[in-house]
Amino acid sequence: MMIDRHFIKQVKQKMETKEEGCCCCCFTLLRLHNHRVSSLLLILFVVVVSPEFITCAAPIAINYGQIANNLPSPESVVPLVKSIGATRLKLYDADPTVLKAFANTGVEFIVSLGNQYLSKTRDPKQALAWVKANVQPFLPATRITCIAVGNEVLTFNDTSLSSNLLPAMQSVYSALCSLNLQDKVSVTTAHSLAVLQTSYPPSAGRFRPDLAPCLTAILNFHLKTGSPFLINAYPYFAYKANPKQVPLEFVLFQPNPGILDPATNLHYDNMLFAQIDAVHSAVESLGFKDDAVCVQISETGWPSKGDADEAGATPENAKKYNGNLINKLVCGKKGTPMRPNADLNIYVFALFNENMKSGPTSERNYGLFKPDGSPAYYIGFNGTGLLSTSSNTSSTPSSTGSSSSSSSSVPPGSSSGGPTSSTGYLSITSDAGLHALPSAVPHLLLMICWLVLLLAFQLPREH
Repeated sequence: MMIDRHFIKQVKQKMETKEEGCCCCCFTLLRLHNHRVSSLLLILFVVVVSPEFITCAAPIAINYGQIANNLPSPESVVPLVKSIGATRLKLYDADPTVLKAFANTGVEFIVSLGNQYLSKTRDPKQALAWVKANVQPFLPATRITCIAVGNEVLTFNDTSLSSNLLPAMQSVYSALCSLNLQDKVSVTTAHSLAVLQTSYPPSAGRFRPDLAPCLTAILNFHLKTGSPFLINAYPYFAYKANPKQVPLEFVLFQPNPGILDPATNLHYDNMLFAQIDAVHSAVESLGFKDDAVCVQISETGWPSKGDADEAGATPENAKKYNGNLINKLVCGKKGTPMRPNADLNIYVFALFNENMKSGPTSERNYGLFKPDGSPAYYIGFNGTGLLSTSSNTSSTPSSTGSSSSSSSSVPPGSSSGGPTSSTGYLSITSDAGLHALPSAVPHLLLMICWLVLLLAFQLPREH
């Protein structure tokens, strides 16, 4: 049989440049080349690449907290993160062991400078020293894309902290500019949803009047520098506070009547979207129109265990919340009712359960995984082969929650993080989600495409 080598070359180039759509490319080229494909092969082809079987290709972002003494080494975490398709991680410090371990992996990082260092880093010299010690040495091998200065500072109601927040952000940004890194690394800070005075209905969202001047100045900083406005949002807290009145289905992204915003006539079938749009409304109320500042969710999650008075903190509910969030919303790239075309930039809290966090039992049980790498509950993550290299655990964290110290003159900060104070391929299922394929399936699809091609060449050409 004579094989058209130019055609084979075309197919190979198509697959190399767009492997995700390899089957569609193969099908198109086969048709262009006038090869007859048997009905059996065509049926096989359609079944294999049918849309409901395609794995999620959206990026997943996760908070990587380390307030624990039993976590695996960062080197051991790398394969776990890659196996679940996470491409963005947020740290609560700038742990050098983590940043080194993830060098050349393509994973993007938000690193953090803790609340306890704000008074020092408002000094431009101290801020420059911190950036030189905790950010610059790891670039470009480790993709540090953002620095979060402080965590939920404004809702601590501590004027000594809040007065230092924006100056510290400005000094860190100036340090990046002096090192010519401002186009690679942005500067922001994360806020609690408690900065809102009003959140219902979403169109009536407004910030606390006492915080409005400070938030206006921070939003102007974001507008000037192009950095995102970060919010930590937890529907779980609303349910926990009033389980008899807050419908569980509404907070878990399950089918429910939802609510209608009377001012906009927009329908909301889950609380998280309502909270996000309340923030959009609050930002607009301060004069920042037309998405001038990007709102992102830096933390959200659901605990798998709690105390007797922590309603809803169960593995089943955590599975539904995080599974539906990741699968239906992030993978579907569905925006909010107020911003239907906007990308959802959401960081799930958290990668691991953290056994040294203070507070109620729920605080130590927000992890998708247990410290040994096994799932805290099953939502379909594929490839949790962490234990093959996870015999080493990280050192006991310092009092600030950091698992290691830095050589910087201003140590990397680590706030308590988490709810007390939120792209690769992901195979995930949930009660209301899609049935996704194992992580090895994309490679299987590629092999089947080639098989279809080879068999097609054996068939007689149409004349």
